[in-house]
Amino acid sequence: MNSDQHQLPRYTLGAKGRELIQIALLFLLVCAAWAPRPADAQSLCASCEVQVGVGGTYHYWGETGSLVLPVSLTWSNNRYELAAFRFTDQQLLPFPGTHRERLMADPYWGASLSRRWRLFERGPVQGYFGFGLAGRSESDVLSVTRWDFAEQLGLRFRFPGNRVVGEVTMRHWSNGGIRLPNHGQDFATFTIRLDSGLFGLGRQAQNAINPSFNLDHSLAANATDFQGQPLP
Repeated sequence: MNSDQHQLPRYTLGAKGRELIQIALLFLLVCAAWAPRPADAQSLCASCEVQVGVGGTYHYWGETGSLVLPVSLTWSNNRYELAAFRFTDQQLLPFPGTHRERLMADPYWGASLSRRWRLFERGPVQGYFGFGLAGRSESDVLSVTRWDFAEQLGLRFRFPGNRVVGEVTMRHWSNGGIRLPNHGQDFATFTIRLDSGLFGLGRQAQNAINPSFNLDHSLAANATDFQGQPLP
C-alpha cells in the first residue's frame, strides 16, 4: 500500500480562511497598538512575569493522556501573554464502550500569543479571558493546520503573603473549521509565579523610601536618650 494514503489530505486555503487570518492578525496589531508605551528603558518590562507549571490534555472532557509543560511570559499587568508548551506524550482518545483508542496527536511543541481581558476581580482572585494565535510544530487530526486561533479562560489568584501567584487556565486551539480535520487541541495548565524580583517582579511590593527622610536627622535622634537628652 502506498504510504501516501496514510498522509492527511492537502487542502488549499480558501478566501474565507485568508479573511479570518487577516482579521486575526489585524486584531493582534490593534491590541499591540493599545499597549502602554514605556516611559524609559528601565520600565520596558517593569510588569513582566515569568510563570512555569504543568498541565494535561483532554477532549470533550475525556482525558487524552499527554503531560503538558508550559512556560509563559505576561506583561502590561497581565494584558498580554506569550507562552511555549511541550506536549510530551501521545494523545489517545478511547472509543466509547471498547478498549480501543484513537491516536489524536504525537508529542509536539506549541506556542501562543494572546491578548487577555479581565472578567472580574474579587479579593485575591481574578478571572480572565484571552484570544490570540497559536503555532504548532506538527499537524494531526486535532488540527490539520499549524497556525490556529488560541482561546483561554482562567483564574488568577494570590497565595497568602502575596509571594506566589498562581493561574489555572483552560485552553483551546482550533483553526475555526477553515480546514479539516479540526477537532481542536484542548488542554489545561496550572502555573505559578514566584515573587523573586526578576524582570521587575515584586517591585510593586517594595516600599518606596520617603524622599523627605533625612539620614543625619535620624542619626541625631538615635543619639538621644528616652527623655530627649543628648547622650554623654
